[in-house]
Amino acid sequence: MFGISFEHIVIVGVVLLIFGPRRLPELGMTMGKAVKNFKDSISGIEEANFKRVNEPEKTEKSTTASETTSQA
Repeated sequence: MFGISFEHIVIVGVVLLIFGPRRLPELGMTMGKAVKNFKDSISGIEEANFKRVNEPEKTEKSTTASETTSQA
């Protein structure tokens, strides 16, 4: 499933030539942080959608009640 092919070796070689061995750990850490932030933001969106779908319709009723008291 995760076999290493010739293309993978070429890509790693090009990355080493472009960034060099000194900057490669820094690049890896930056990419790891970016992936973590992306996953955290996606899970936050999923949680917000889950709460919105499962939330009872209290907000619409409370705004209607506050509108009627302010108009009276």
